[in-house]
Amino acid sequence: MQLVGDDGFKNLLQSCEREAFHLELLDSYAEPNEHEPFRRFLEDEPDDHMWFQPWMDLVRETTGRGVAVTRTRIVSVPHTDYTRFSLAVAELNARAGEDIRYLPRHLAEDVPPDDFWLFDDQLVIFSAFGGSNAWSGAVTVDTNIVGYCQQVKERFWPLSIPYSTYVTT
Repeated sequence: MQLVGDDGFKNLLQSCEREAFHLELLDSYAEPNEHEPFRRFLEDEPDDHMWFQPWMDLVRETTGRGVAVTRTRIVSVPHTDYTRFSLAVAELNARAGEDIRYLPRHLAEDVPPDDFWLFDDQLVIFSAFGGSNAWSGAVTVDTNIVGYCQQVKERFWPLSIPYSTYVTT
């Protein structure tokens, strides 16, 4: 196993050729660059979303090369404050070209314990979180786990509701 930091992750996305799939499972994340935007969201204050621009640029660059950036978020209902925040930000994900979908946790049944990224159905990295749910990096794993992650993706993706439909229902 190897810990992959921000730059290593960016390189993985930039070298992806067909699809980068992300499975998210937590109801709350503690990303340092989201603390102030999350506070503003809770206080109903305006946000220029400049903190999110690097991700949007990376997604645009990736999808511009013909690579699908897809994500399934498994969420608890009723939504946590963080889930409501992430739903508001997901509009930016979608505008950047990411196909982001939601699956209520009670419809997902057997949910794996960890978030992961699956690149081109060949490489899996699991997200590593600290005690406060702050992203610490990602861990590459043995290729034997790839088949399991492909099955998880194939099970959840068709059940997931596209962002634009999920926010209107």
